Amino acid sequence: MKYGISLPSLSSASRDVPAGIVVFLVALPLCLGIALASGAPLFAGVIGGIIGGIVVTLFSGSELSVSGPAAGLASIVASAIISLGSFPVFLTAVVLAGIIQLGIAAVRAGSLGNFIPHSVIKGMLAAIGITIILKQIPHAVGYDHGFTDEEMAFAGWDWLNIFLDPLRALDMNILQPGAVVITAVCLGIILLWEWGPIKRQAWTKIVPGALVSVLVGALINQAFGAFDTGWQLTAEKDHVVELPVITSISGFFGQFTFPDLSAVFRIDVWTIAVTIAIIASIESVLSVEAVDKMDPEKRISDVNRELYAQGIGNTLSGFIGGIPVTSVIVRSSANVYAGGRSRLSSLVHGLLLLLAVVLIPSLLNTIPLACLAAVLLVVGYKLSSVKLIRAMWKEGYTQFLPFIATCIVIVATDILVGVGIGLLVSVFFVMKSYHRTSMTLVSEGRNWLLRFNKDMTFVQKSSLKNALRQIPSDSHVIIDGTKALYVDHDIYETILDFNQAAHHRNITIEYHHFYGKQGAHTHG
Repeated sequence: MKYGISLPSLSSASRDVPAGIVVFLVALPLCLGIALASGAPLFAGVIGGIIGGIVVTLFSGSELSVSGPAAGLASIVASAIISLGSFPVFLTAVVLAGIIQLGIAAVRAGSLGNFIPHSVIKGMLAAIGITIILKQIPHAVGYDHGFTDEEMAFAGWDWLNIFLDPLRALDMNILQPGAVVITAVCLGIILLWEWGPIKRQAWTKIVPGALVSVLVGALINQAFGAFDTGWQLTAEKDHVVELPVITSISGFFGQFTFPDLSAVFRIDVWTIAVTIAIIASIESVLSVEAVDKMDPEKRISDVNRELYAQGIGNTLSGFIGGIPVTSVIVRSSANVYAGGRSRLSSLVHGLLLLLAVVLIPSLLNTIPLACLAAVLLVVGYKLSSVKLIRAMWKEGYTQFLPFIATCIVIVATDILVGVGIGLLVSVFFVMKSYHRTSMTLVSEGRNWLLRFNKDMTFVQKSSLKNALRQIPSDSHVIIDGTKALYVDHDIYETILDFNQAAHHRNITIEYHHFYGKQGAHTHG
């Protein structure tokens, strides 16, 4: 495996630079919002965006994919920071996750993500959407201050307490009217951008609704202060973005947080690292495949190279204080729709994120958390929408049950347990279908035909025994193994037992391509 830095082409710069600006406008509020949803420093979200936009892009195997902090990892990051005890220890897990991704790419295992059923993946994303919604409700109503670490942890049904706490607090006058108004206005703007007649306008692809909502929300908050309404959201009560204001190069580098490498031998750190590596790799593979389908030039990305790039990005992001990154479908699709044609657009977006945090941090610090909560509420709903649930229901119970099982178990426990349960449910239905179609038993008078429709293993032994029990005495049976390329020892043993009993029941058996795939012969 030899993957190195590859500079993007400048041949389509006239389209890529404007597209990169659009992606930057989409990514900036998402970087801040996802860091907020992750319980990480907001600066860590920007670092992740910069790493995804610059470093991952230079190594990427996809021309149109854009990487950065992902909403799909927010709940994992939030619970991991709490369970590991500190952000520097969590960064160690991010570094290890990146190294694991490099290993996945080295053994060219990028296609393994294709073995996870879509019903399980959709259930995982729906659960993540639900947890994002639950976590953002307090920010949306101005209940930012006062949660304990345990309350903010991703620990099953504790999320319901996060949902109910603001409602219980109504009588205690904890809710902030300013936050409620800003959230409502921001939601209205985002939903307006999603409305058909507006969404069809070309300018909405250049000016994202999320960005407009953040700008309007910040202006409303400033107006609350200017008119002395008492509704202004301030940093003193943890209601607004708090990025470090950088006045020098040394000050910029002084803002980085470094991993606590003394935790590298902790089992819980490795558990989190493996979880992040697996989920981030799956999300990246799915995103790249989706973007390839949108590519006007129909290019096919090198998935293993993309995972290598993601591994480099996460290793570096963890080393300098950033949250995990993946290839992200929201930013990638914005890139395609804005006219991006090469990796230059992603690189431009990363450079603009870097310039923004260096040049205008004071401006970013005027953004209320309620604005970001509105953006994330919409993101969470899109991941777990009623439309998605209906679509999964219409696909039948074999798809819906793994989906809903994955979703419920993740919300009640954690990602790995939920995905594991979802896989077990999916495998159950696969095995059930396999049993049903693996063999055919038909009869006419005293003549019976038992045909193997596919390879036969010990898994079908129970079904085979049930089929053989249906054959009455004084019958003639043809056992046809023509379609089976493989028949294992357990099946031979079961047929041998039936053959021995057949002598006592006056049953004759004719084998077609069964023993060693030989020609037809008869045992009486």
